[in-house]
Amino acid sequence: MNTSNNTKKLLKMALIIAAYVAVTAVIAPFAFGNIQFRVSEVMVLLAFIDPLYIPALTIGCAISNFLLSPMAIVDMIFGSLASLIALVLIWQTKKLLTKKEGYNKTLVLFIASLWATISNALIIGAELYYMLNLPFWLSALQVAIGEFVVVSIIGVLAFKFIVKNENLSDMLKLN
Repeated sequence: MNTSNNTKKLLKMALIIAAYVAVTAVIAPFAFGNIQFRVSEVMVLLAFIDPLYIPALTIGCAISNFLLSPMAIVDMIFGSLASLIALVLIWQTKKLLTKKEGYNKTLVLFIASLWATISNALIIGAELYYMLNLPFWLSALQVAIGEFVVVSIIGVLAFKFIVKNENLSDMLKLN
């Protein structure tokens, strides 16, 4: 790999980090707690396009949680872990389910998107239970609903056009 290519990758990753933090900051009142609609989470579907987005999105989440969350360091650790798990599973689901010829790209995208809901519901639900003494299952359900609406409905609707358009998908790839 040449230096110019590495520089472009790093620049794109930095832009993703900045975009995630900026969008989270704008919607901060709705991005934390048991009822949350973190619009920046739509970006987790970039991991469906290229696994090189995984570190950038994890770092963006960590910075957002540290700077903006009422639970700062705890949310930076566990919220970022929830995102990292979801991001890796989104990529792995794509790899696993796109091996056969003739797969439905939108269906695979939707299935992969569910990892964000599951991971965040369980980990953030536990975080809210231990840190704020909120009921675990209710908190997990509330987080799951917000994550499902943002990622699996809004995100999939937006990204289905990207994954169906190979030129656009190729432009978004970092490698």
